[in-house]
Amino acid sequence: MSARAFEAFLTRIYVDAGARTRFAANPRDETRRAGLSDEECAALENIDWVGLEMAARSFARKRELQRKEQPRNSFKNNFENIFATISRRFRRH
Repeated sequence: MSARAFEAFLTRIYVDAGARTRFAANPRDETRRAGLSDEECAALENIDWVGLEMAARSFARKRELQRKEQPRNSFKNNFENIFATISRRFRRH
């Protein structure tokens, strides 16, 4: 699978509490359903759950602050900002 699909899955579990809950309940099924490779599935099964939750809460707070401080940005701009933040975090690991 492509890096794009992997990154899209990560983005989804960082910003969508429901997706994160489903993933926590059954990581292998959720990653397979997303079309990820066996290697990618295995890598995500070993994710740092505490770090995932902390980062998700942090991103949610940042999004909320941005909504309050700035005029409404387009969905595209918000998604690009979230994706860039997530990408930077995983490049360091």
